[in-house]
Amino acid sequence: MTELHAARLSGDEKIETAFGTIELEHTFPTDDSAELLFDQLDTQRAAQAYLWSLPLVGFFTWRERAREVFGSTEFGDFVVYDSLREKRGIVTANLTTPYVINFTSLADGPVLIDHPAGPTAGGVLDFWQRPVVDLGQTGPDAGKGGGYVVLGPEHDAQPYEDSGRHVVRSATVNVFIAFRLLTKDPELATAAKEGLKLSRAGSDPAPVRFIEGVDREWSATPARGLAYWSDLAAALQEEPVREIDKAFMAMLAPLGIAKGQRFEPDDRQRRILEEGAALGELLVRNLQVNPRCRKPYWEHTSWYKSFDFEIEQQNDTMLQLDQRATWFYEAVSSTKGMVHPTLAAGQVFMTAKRDSDGRLLRADRSYHLHIPADVPAAQFWSLTLYSEDTRRPYDNGGTEIRSVSLDSVDEQLEYNDDGSIDLYVGPSAPAAAESNWMKTVGQDGWFVYFRLYAPTAPFFDRSWSLPDFRSHSAGSAGAEFSASAGC
Repeated sequence: MTELHAARLSGDEKIETAFGTIELEHTFPTDDSAELLFDQLDTQRAAQAYLWSLPLVGFFTWRERAREVFGSTEFGDFVVYDSLREKRGIVTANLTTPYVINFTSLADGPVLIDHPAGPTAGGVLDFWQRPVVDLGQTGPDAGKGGGYVVLGPEHDAQPYEDSGRHVVRSATVNVFIAFRLLTKDPELATAAKEGLKLSRAGSDPAPVRFIEGVDREWSATPARGLAYWSDLAAALQEEPVREIDKAFMAMLAPLGIAKGQRFEPDDRQRRILEEGAALGELLVRNLQVNPRCRKPYWEHTSWYKSFDFEIEQQNDTMLQLDQRATWFYEAVSSTKGMVHPTLAAGQVFMTAKRDSDGRLLRADRSYHLHIPADVPAAQFWSLTLYSEDTRRPYDNGGTEIRSVSLDSVDEQLEYNDDGSIDLYVGPSAPAAAESNWMKTVGQDGWFVYFRLYAPTAPFFDRSWSLPDFRSHSAGSAGAEFSASAGC
């Protein structure tokens, strides 16, 4: 018996592997070994295809579930996500400001958007969750409002060159149109909604339909198991195959997923796909918890920028597969303002999975986060609690947004005399600090996003920094984790 790393791969040989014993006879794999090798090949490919497909399946899942729950089935339907239950369905949703969101197909022609003036941030994204154009404060209209033409992959731009609108092109047939209202002023919010219009090319801009007040529990977290692949297969039928994706399409073909082909896996394919999805999720969860493509933003802390790669999801030499998978496993959407914020514009998303002793955060321990005074955010900051299992806002039994999200516009927060603030996360509230506390339950592992809206100079020059969570529970310190390899 030979271990795999020392195998000769010739003559008669038995090779011990993690997935079974491979036997060679006169250098050829035996029939039983051939079956093991095919299973291993396809399981590995399924796991890698899981990482690759996360952004596409994330948007497809959200669109399909929103149709079922909110009835957003018509062109021009925008769902307004405002309550805790509405937002708790969205992967790592911001809970401070409302979302206004639409999914639109360009199959019937280009789409015209009249975006309103006012304090908004958003954009148009393709179905791989890549920005087509920012809208609002970080977009070409710079918060003053403006007109846009969104072209599909095959549409001719020439008819719109003198339209006075910003002309942009999506690489996919389906697009995501969304913005957030960066205000709680009801008059500004009403004006922004009234100013939003959507139309097909050749038609006059028309007011949109807002779907509001549904207030139901739901989930846009991608499915597990075979349902994940069913969603991927359906999404691929709607979209063109890009050059960069052809290798992954080749990996999926033996598993029954191909362009123009019904998804009807046989028993072996089902087994491989289910195992590949589970392995793929474990692989990307490990990347998410133990980043090896990034370094902490502030030295000697466990705080990372959540989105820390190119918005195009590739550079001159590679598709940023691991980086992209890490973000789109735990989040949805990307805009220029999220990834490349400028001074006093855009947003920054920071996350942590370990405490000041290097230990992974736990639901059965109590933690304290000291936020120094003068947080470098021109608009506001927020700390939001998420479930590691669902990646959606944490369900601790609370019915109000502040049960899982604390922010600087919350008048109930209690500050220290020097302007700093102490926040708490854990199974029970510390004495006299319940207003600054978020509850964890059972074994539902958690993580947070610390968001800074319109970050200012002390964030960029790192003269202001956020310390790690400190555990109030007894236990030995963990060694600082270091990934075994870089990117």
